[in-house]
Amino acid sequence: MFKLSLCGGPSTKPVGLKWRSSSWMITAVIGLGIAVDLLVYSLIIPVMPFQLERLGHSGIAALTGWLLFAYASLTNVLATIPIAMLSERYNARKKPLIFGLLLLIGSQVMLMEATTYPVMCVSRILQGIGSSMVWVLGLAFLCDSAPPSIVGLQLGCAIGGLSVGLALGPPIGGILYNRFGYRGPFIFGICATFLDLVGRMIIIERKDALLWGVDPAVLNRDDDVKDSSPPELVEDSRGLVHRVTTDGRGVKKGFELEEFRTAQRDTYPSERPTERPTERPTERSTERPTAKKNLSLVAVTAKLAQSPRALVALFIIFIYGVVYSSQEPSIPLHLQRIWKLNPTDVGMVFIAAVVPTLISSPITGFYADKNGAEWVTALCLLLALPWWLIVTIQRRLQLFVISFAIQSFFSSGVISPLTAELAAVSRGIEGVGYGHVYGAFNLVYDLGTAVGPIVGGQIFDQFRHGWKVLCLIATGLLAFCFILAVCFVGTDPLLHRLLRRCRASSSTIAAAV
Repeated sequence: MFKLSLCGGPSTKPVGLKWRSSSWMITAVIGLGIAVDLLVYSLIIPVMPFQLERLGHSGIAALTGWLLFAYASLTNVLATIPIAMLSERYNARKKPLIFGLLLLIGSQVMLMEATTYPVMCVSRILQGIGSSMVWVLGLAFLCDSAPPSIVGLQLGCAIGGLSVGLALGPPIGGILYNRFGYRGPFIFGICATFLDLVGRMIIIERKDALLWGVDPAVLNRDDDVKDSSPPELVEDSRGLVHRVTTDGRGVKKGFELEEFRTAQRDTYPSERPTERPTERPTERSTERPTAKKNLSLVAVTAKLAQSPRALVALFIIFIYGVVYSSQEPSIPLHLQRIWKLNPTDVGMVFIAAVVPTLISSPITGFYADKNGAEWVTALCLLLALPWWLIVTIQRRLQLFVISFAIQSFFSSGVISPLTAELAAVSRGIEGVGYGHVYGAFNLVYDLGTAVGPIVGGQIFDQFRHGWKVLCLIATGLLAFCFILAVCFVGTDPLLHRLLRRCRASSSTIAAAV
């Protein structure tokens, strides 16, 4: 008999292996982590402007912008690179994720107890490093376990946590600040992070599930591991392993054969139960596979730079980070200046405006799985443009909230198809893994959210109609992204389809004449 354990190990089968390693369980936990990360990030949006004002500071929008910049500063951008490279080199996701959450908890305690503005900035830098680990490793963890046919949907569901965090953070931060003072929002954030930590300790990585014959990346599999007998293994020409079942089917495994054999010797002791008869592996299974490539940072960068799809997807994500975060230090002051709202009211405006975005990511991710990323990305960018202009109207608060909600719905809808696009790119480039592309994702998003608050805060403070200037800049940037999406996004970009149709129509007309 095999021993059962909660955590599992070389000679013990983990309790609840199948559901703890399932792609939907991992999607739920990663989505929770993203929601908690954005909750922690956005809790201070309605709080800090009023707190800094109470402490006697001037230039509040700019100071708030610098605090938001500290969260996604150059330090965090540089931290993303080793996180991504080491994650792929050592095939490690879970343990670094847990360390990142512990860092997130510690940085919140530091910010809660900070008595000076520089200490606040340092704590936000540490918080951002923990956030980088949550994003890079979390999305790579999810893609490791997600079936390729529904990876866009699962990425969309997980990234929906971004909207959840942004929706809950500002109102909760405002309410707790008014009721309990400055420490209230941070205690709530620490509790939420601890809940996320518990979830990370429960889930099991795909590489560990494979040792027991369970593959969460395979849909509708009824023969995962009804017993604990070791699988027959066949190596293909790329050094990947196939598990050959008794009916002759093979399922691709992203595992080196020698590594699997070593784990197999430890996992399946000699007194294991009687094995069912299986087919003999082919002669190729006796050959030593080619080792997995561990590319350098320069090599990974060069490979990604050769892919227009990857470059355009990363650029659009960067612009999204800029335009979205540029509003964050300005919206509380804009709402206070025009409609005299307090922190609680500002938080309620955020939740009313962001809630519709909860469904945009799953919808666009599902559509990208079925029809490709090109259509949904271009449509979201195009439909967002008019609403960025409508939010500049300063007549009725209801109009502002509705237009802000619709604008956020379409703007945030581009993230799911673009993350699925990056996953597709990584599968097509030898030596580039999910950790690499989502490291690049986090890198450009951090750069965008680092630049955005500073630009937004400075423009709002320096221009008489700063809010309108910000929205016009965002409209122009998103219009440029729409053009790029039409030209480059997807396996068959929309521009290529249009040109083929034009050529086909021209040929038809010429033939008719």
